[in-house]
Amino acid sequence: MTIPALYQIYLQYPVVTTDSRNCPEDSIFIALKGETFNGNTFAKKALEEGCSYAVIDEAEYADPENNHIILVDDCLKTLQQLANYHRKQLGTRVIGITGTNGKTTTKELIAAVLSESHNVLFTQGNLNNHIGVPLTLLKLKASHDLAVIEMGANHPGEIKTLVNIAEPDYGIITNVGKAHLEGFGSFEGVIKTKGELYDFLRKKDDSIVFIQNENPFLMDIARGLNLINYGVTDSLYVNGKIASCSPYLAFDWKAGKDGSIHHVETKLIGEYNFDNALAAVAIGRFFGVEPAKIDHALTNYTPQNNRSQLKETDDNKLIIDAYNANPTSMMAALRNFKKIEAKHKCVILGDMKELGATSVEEHQKIVDFINQCDFERVFLIGDQFEQTTHTYDTYQNAAEVIKAIEKDKPKGYYILIKGSNSMKLGQIVEHL
Repeated sequence: MTIPALYQIYLQYPVVTTDSRNCPEDSIFIALKGETFNGNTFAKKALEEGCSYAVIDEAEYADPENNHIILVDDCLKTLQQLANYHRKQLGTRVIGITGTNGKTTTKELIAAVLSESHNVLFTQGNLNNHIGVPLTLLKLKASHDLAVIEMGANHPGEIKTLVNIAEPDYGIITNVGKAHLEGFGSFEGVIKTKGELYDFLRKKDDSIVFIQNENPFLMDIARGLNLINYGVTDSLYVNGKIASCSPYLAFDWKAGKDGSIHHVETKLIGEYNFDNALAAVAIGRFFGVEPAKIDHALTNYTPQNNRSQLKETDDNKLIIDAYNANPTSMMAALRNFKKIEAKHKCVILGDMKELGATSVEEHQKIVDFINQCDFERVFLIGDQFEQTTHTYDTYQNAAEVIKAIEKDKPKGYYILIKGSNSMKLGQIVEHL
């Protein structure tokens, strides 16, 4: 079946699922494959559960007597092509966002700001890969003014794949840093892959890039693009400065050299979120959101999912940033935590994953920085931290830390919890 023909079915049943456990009435099931599953085997079950059509790519699961089972060459490519076709039919303005750190928070802030004046579709959670991006695009409706599409990558070429599906009109790279080095091969590989967003926009007429003006890596690869600059320099499209960060970020911003100054007090932890918030301001202003509405959105945004969250328990104040970690974000979190004024401080750090041959070296840099800080208690978790040289206690996993805490619980502390999501440090929170 051709994509235009499948699209006519989609217009009648405009809900797509790839999970046979989630089959809304009158939806289309697309059978994807993974290392441990084959969606083709669940096609008939999906129809029984409520789907109107099932798309498969293995002939043995087809049924000549059932025209609600559609056979295609490749279900994943079909999903991606259908999403791209739908995006083209609607012509909705799309903002593509990627970056090493902060892209999910920045996406959330941009969506919050734009939603003050526009009907906005945006990536939910971190559905930012080769499956999540097309599924998000297939939620586009004619009523949407804008779409904010997050794009993640851990190997070269992945951003190129995603931009060819989403075909953004506008783009923002939050930053580039040391993450997924095992997949990218080097920091230069990170820059090149994130820059695939710029490469696409360079070929598109009237495209615009929102860019942090003081980031030399981004400015270097953005040559020849139409830029909307934000940062701390006075004459930029939007500029600002940090007012305080103890622990919540507060900042001032203005549009252009002669704009009025606006003060925003956020619920975000860490001065590293300043650029994320300023990006949302710049994009909001570009799309005509009034300054007061921008301030309202940023003031009321509350981070979720263990991303720069502050939680006060009966015994401690916790800064929970345990959704993800890489050398750049880990160091930024530690530098920020060092500046926070508190009588007693504790850090609970988990391994940073996917760093390849540089892993132990990068973990050692973190340990060396901790040595310069006045933290009373330090918990290091994982085999990578265990291979570094230090005098701190090391634990294999979160469960071991929980046992240690139950024997000697910190009380009256500010505690930073930071590590890769796979370390499951969120389990420790309820014990503090």
